Amino acid sequence: MMLLNIAWRNIWRNRRRSIIVLSSIAIGLVAIILNEGLSIGMVTQIFDNQIGTHVSFLQIHHTGFNDNKIVQNSMEDPTLVDHALRESPDVIAYSPRVLSFGLLSSAQTSAGGYIVGIDPAKERHVTTIHNSVVDGKYLEGRHREILIGKKLAEKLDIGVGDKLVGMASTIHGSVGSALFRVAGVFETVSSEFDRSFVYVTIEDLQEMLEMEKRISEFAVITRDRNTVNLTKAELAERLGPQFEVLTYADLLPLMLAQMDIYKESMYIVYVIVSLAMIFGIINTMLMSVFERIQEFGVLTAIGMSSTSLFSMVLLEALLLGMVGTALGLLLGVGIHMPLSATGINLSKFSEGLTSFGVGTIIYPVLDTGSLLRPLIIIPAVAVLGAIYPAMKAARFEPMVAMRYV
Repeated sequence: MMLLNIAWRNIWRNRRRSIIVLSSIAIGLVAIILNEGLSIGMVTQIFDNQIGTHVSFLQIHHTGFNDNKIVQNSMEDPTLVDHALRESPDVIAYSPRVLSFGLLSSAQTSAGGYIVGIDPAKERHVTTIHNSVVDGKYLEGRHREILIGKKLAEKLDIGVGDKLVGMASTIHGSVGSALFRVAGVFETVSSEFDRSFVYVTIEDLQEMLEMEKRISEFAVITRDRNTVNLTKAELAERLGPQFEVLTYADLLPLMLAQMDIYKESMYIVYVIVSLAMIFGIINTMLMSVFERIQEFGVLTAIGMSSTSLFSMVLLEALLLGMVGTALGLLLGVGIHMPLSATGINLSKFSEGLTSFGVGTIIYPVLDTGSLLRPLIIIPAVAVLGAIYPAMKAARFEPMVAMRYV
């Protein structure tokens, strides 16, 4: 306790220098917190947007469909899946779909895209497409109506009320086609999605592809996304090997890997900041040691051991690191909290952001690790940087030190 009191007093013997060191630690930590919050927030939004726009929590297909998405791999008897989902206590909503890649042609030009047949009422409870309509209206179940992405509508040069021909391979291998009228145009946060997907009623697409009542997939929302693996296991056991039950983690492995990479990359930032901090601490503590050589000589002469002297210098660095970390966390979290509520408006970069599938407003996110890591890393780095100055202080000979000028 005595060493701690002495170390604390020694820090404030040169207030200006200590304040500069504390400020540099705090500002560096604020930069880390804001950078980490923005990075995690961005990848989390991309991930959540993909789940909310199309992927959902769970998808159920005929075995092999996810690897080869052709109409021949659709479910012959979807009623088995429908019954299993109805009876599962963890399932709160699900939507049957028919999927096919096809050719979409307007009077002006053509483009390829995914044609998704849905039950409009059920899809409302699974995805956010109905909230993304910017022109016209969402599907109402009428015959041969189509909902098209804004980017694709611009490419095809069509709008609400215009006609559009869809063509795709039928289940028998021939070419099926149908004439649709645009009911609405949607715009999501992903420009790539908007130029690739259109929605029609499930009955229209089944008729066009000669599928009768076959279904390509069921998109499922469960009560808790964190326990989706338990629901997957339950449904897989009930449905058997003829169906594949896939979670969002199975469907978006690259997205999850990207999130992990972003989180791991923060350690690189910590290494860079730590290196800068180490040199700063070494410089500061060396200056402090050389200013107090005579004092160290007196302390050694009256009985303080080299170990105690060494520990005292390390304690000074530790206290600087802890106080700087506390200030940085308070300031960083104080700035983060309002930003996480209001978001950071990056509308000037909207084209680039939508190409990555993230909105123009980024909401920073901090997890527990974001707050715990600096509490350990920065004080440890401060102590590491003080080892050399502390060794210098402990090695002074008492008589030489007291005569030092």
